Amino acid sequence: MTVRVVLVDDQPLVRSGLRVLIADTPDLDVVGEAGTGTEAVRVVGEVRPDVVVMDIRMPDMDGIEATRRITGGPGTARVLVLTTFDEDDHVYGALRAGASGFMVKDMALDDILTGIRVVAAGDALIAPSVTRRLIADFVDSRRPARRPGRPAVGITDREREVLTLIGRGRSNGEIADELYISVATAKSHVARLLSKLGARDRVQLVITAYELGLVAPSD
Repeated sequence: MTVRVVLVDDQPLVRSGLRVLIADTPDLDVVGEAGTGTEAVRVVGEVRPDVVVMDIRMPDMDGIEATRRITGGPGTARVLVLTTFDEDDHVYGALRAGASGFMVKDMALDDILTGIRVVAAGDALIAPSVTRRLIADFVDSRRPARRPGRPAVGITDREREVLTLIGRGRSNGEIADELYISVATAKSHVARLLSKLGARDRVQLVITAYELGLVAPSD
């Protein structure tokens, strides 16, 4: 199945580079481009992509507001934000707006392709170089941290273990290895956590793990 992608960036060179790279990738297809947030919302509404690769700083409408409108609209497009280290405040806003992934623009292009696939599959992805700082600071800005180890209401002990590992950035395969369960079972636990906690995606599960004190930046 081919992942349909819309590229949103006010720099044509960035869009061109990604478009050329994706053109040589059989499982990804660029179905639209936009240079502003307003244009992005319009294009996404017209072509209904699977993933939107979103810049943050753009004229007319920034990527945060565009993300909010896209994820809050009738479509099912997921947003992968490309950011830089000096834009933390903007990334927090994009997280609140519903973005499913965050990557740094100077990452390898192959890593960005992988990020598109991960987000398209319904998972979430945050660049390892920014994960702890982004999530920890975001949680601190929302509310005081809860007492460490406080159980999450309505989930089992096993689900709590899985949530803790999600908060530490573990993939489903790594969770399976650490808990001596199958990958399919790990996926089932993640799906139940999403349902029970009312989380949209894995990013929100990571935030919940921090809020519950299951993990801390030092982890």
